[in-house]
Amino acid sequence: MFKNLGVQLYTIRDYMKDPEIADVAFAKLARLGYTEAHTAGCEFDPALFCDLLKKHGIRIIGTHYDVNEILNNPEKTMEIHRMWGTTNIGIGGFFRSTVAEIREFINNYNRAAEIYGREGFRLTYHHHHYEFARVDGYRTMMDLLVDELDPVNTSFVADTCWLAAGGADVCEWLEKLRGRIDILHLKDMTVKRNEAGHLLPYITEVGYGNLSFDPIMKKAEEIGVKHYVVEQDGNFTKTPFESLRMSAEFLKKYQK
Repeated sequence: MFKNLGVQLYTIRDYMKDPEIADVAFAKLARLGYTEAHTAGCEFDPALFCDLLKKHGIRIIGTHYDVNEILNNPEKTMEIHRMWGTTNIGIGGFFRSTVAEIREFINNYNRAAEIYGREGFRLTYHHHHYEFARVDGYRTMMDLLVDELDPVNTSFVADTCWLAAGGADVCEWLEKLRGRIDILHLKDMTVKRNEAGHLLPYITEVGYGNLSFDPIMKKAEEIGVKHYVVEQDGNFTKTPFESLRMSAEFLKKYQK
């Protein structure tokens, strides 16, 4: 169903602060079969960051970037993303609690997206679960984003776990965002009892939770998702790399 397996580098964020450590980490990712990367910031020289990924055969396919730089410094932002070889420039979420605040963000993002669109870029928005809270009667923040973000110059980074955590039907929302998802985050969710004895949602390795990935992957292929990216925010089995190995092993049945 897909050829290249990607990783959200937030998963290994603790190994990304120093180029020498990052070099070793990228080598481990490559050995696990990851050939694409979705960034989550960069704490050292952007050119060296890109070169280290290329050294290990890993291509940048999108970013989570600083929203202020995106909105206020488009020329520098585009220069860095050209160097990185990706046209997907995005943010990892942007919480706003009122309709007025949400619409202010949407208007600013749409204006910026038009500038980036003229140069062949697309601004992306990665959601969490909080976008599914009601903010306008029956409507949610996610409803406003879908209805009012520019469908040509922006796209969504859908996240399987955060859709489920927000109470949404994963496949239904993938269909709703048909044509507007280039990057899909693959993340699983289960429940676990905390120290107080309460059952709480719990992010886990792909295939080790309660999400049904057969229909999810089928729907993702139907709607034209281009990049399949594993992300695990925490709750690792031993290390992030062991968790990424487990997810990659599970996902092999979907790779061409």
